[in-house]
Amino acid sequence: MTSARQAILGRLRSSGDPAAEYEQIARDYLIRHHEQDLRELLAERLADYRAIVHDAPVSELPTALREGPYVIPPDLPAEWTAGLADRVVTEPYDLEAVGGVITGCAVAIAETGTIVLDHGPRQGRRALTLVPDHHLIVVTPDQIAADVPEALARLDLTRPLTFISGPSATSDIELSRVEGVHGPRTLEVFLV
Repeated sequence: MTSARQAILGRLRSSGDPAAEYEQIARDYLIRHHEQDLRELLAERLADYRAIVHDAPVSELPTALREGPYVIPPDLPAEWTAGLADRVVTEPYDLEAVGGVITGCAVAIAETGTIVLDHGPRQGRRALTLVPDHHLIVVTPDQIAADVPEALARLDLTRPLTFISGPSATSDIELSRVEGVHGPRTLEVFLV
């Protein structure tokens, strides 16, 4: 006598691929909701979320840095931290002791003002972007997607994704806003 579990698993194994029975549904999403410049729209939406936005070249990055040291991923481009040797470290022993983190991103979504990290090149490990109190992100023009469907098409959805829409914040039952509870209190974005 077989158990119910074995009977169910046997039926599933013998049924083949159930998804093959269904036709593929076309998903013709509206990608671009605005005719506005994507860079301008991203800057506007980031500011709505209380992020500090710089529309400036990377050479102006040092002027934005507050008290360091700043931790950086080991593969960050050298020009992003030129002249900052005394203020950046690549191997922090205590993430709570650093002033902030400088990273790149995987994609930035103009429509929602959201920055997505997949913890790939220029982004470092996940803890690096969640523990320090100040997160400075450099976004290049080719990383700006119009909308969520376009952004998702650019991402490897099997990687660990972190979606950032402004500084970390939460509210209590009386809607009192508290920032920095489960991530950086300050989000600063350089649109280069």
